[in-house]
Amino acid sequence: MLNFVTDITFESLVLVEAIVVKAKELVKSCTIQSVELKVKQIHVISKAAERLPFAMEDASRGEEDEGIRVLIDPRLDGRIIDLRTQGNQAIFRMQSGVCQLFHDFLTEKGFIEIHTPKIVAAASEGGRNAFKIKYFNRDAYLAQSPQLYKQMAICSDFERVFEIAPVFREEMAFSRSRMTEFVGLDLEMAFEEHYHEVLDLFDKLFVFIFDVLKTRFAAEIEAVKKQFPFEDFLYLPKTLRLDFKEGIKMLREAGAEIDDFDGMTIDLEKKLGRLVREKYKTDIYMLDKFPLALRSFHTMPDPHNPGYSNSFDFFIRGEEILSGGQRVHDATLLESRAREHKVDLETIRPYIDAFKYGAPPHGVGGIGLERLIMLYLNLGNVRRTSMFPRDAKRLSP
Repeated sequence: MLNFVTDITFESLVLVEAIVVKAKELVKSCTIQSVELKVKQIHVISKAAERLPFAMEDASRGEEDEGIRVLIDPRLDGRIIDLRTQGNQAIFRMQSGVCQLFHDFLTEKGFIEIHTPKIVAAASEGGRNAFKIKYFNRDAYLAQSPQLYKQMAICSDFERVFEIAPVFREEMAFSRSRMTEFVGLDLEMAFEEHYHEVLDLFDKLFVFIFDVLKTRFAAEIEAVKKQFPFEDFLYLPKTLRLDFKEGIKMLREAGAEIDDFDGMTIDLEKKLGRLVREKYKTDIYMLDKFPLALRSFHTMPDPHNPGYSNSFDFFIRGEEILSGGQRVHDATLLESRAREHKVDLETIRPYIDAFKYGAPPHGVGGIGLERLIMLYLNLGNVRRTSMFPRDAKRLSP
């Protein structure tokens, strides 16, 4: 039997009949370390190749441990083996859990799940970073978000809707936090009095998800932390809410040069995240009332503050994780806003017409699933949280 076992290659699938006995000393290479197996029979179910893309021991080694470590590109090239590590198993079990929690929370709040087209006639975000494709004898686009169709569902008397689906962006720059395809956790809801009802819902949603992750997925968090050490995620029972103006003020007091209506650079967003963590002891916060010029054409202007909008972003560890706001529900204003953004009205005519038949005030928000997990676990690269990532350089596996 010993000669037979010696010839079995690493990562082969085997069937073992054995007696469980108490280990004389801890088996440190195993998850269960206090027992070992006294083998009676062993059968090879599927034999692995002699040469693997890399050693599982190297792929499982912690970032701070000595020895060979596998870089991210070789990991993604040999993704089938890479996904077998305990750290990656934990990451994607948590990702599955977040989707389930998103679904369960919203369903309990009266939302219904919908499924919208991913081949569309017009770019949903005004044309920026849209994948143009040939659709028989005309041009079409891969959906950048389900935005337009979620709003049309609201116009159709589905007052609360959500979708978990792929989103496509033509991101040419190679960035650790952006991909050309990712999973969007999107929702749209009618509100009664004020768009802050949408912020309140997202506040409760995030706190619910983080509470459950901390308890139900404690073992997975520790498995990830063992390989990729990170500071524990801090959040408050009620998520911190700041106006955009307050964020600008905090940055200026910390020495940053930025005008009232300027968009924040990535470095400034991270700086603000550090300032918020230091002052408020939280890694997540929402920034409300963005300058109107920084938002898409279907964003509702703030009627009380010229130059600003009824829109918001959520940030985790200083990086944007959610973008949302109140959407324009008046067809005339929507046409005017689209013209300002130089959107071809005929390409979005069915969308605009939907608001001519009566539409309630409503708001929206969209979360990037992979970025949420990446930032919660502070993994440093969104490709670690995409099972088979797509970017400007990678189209396989």
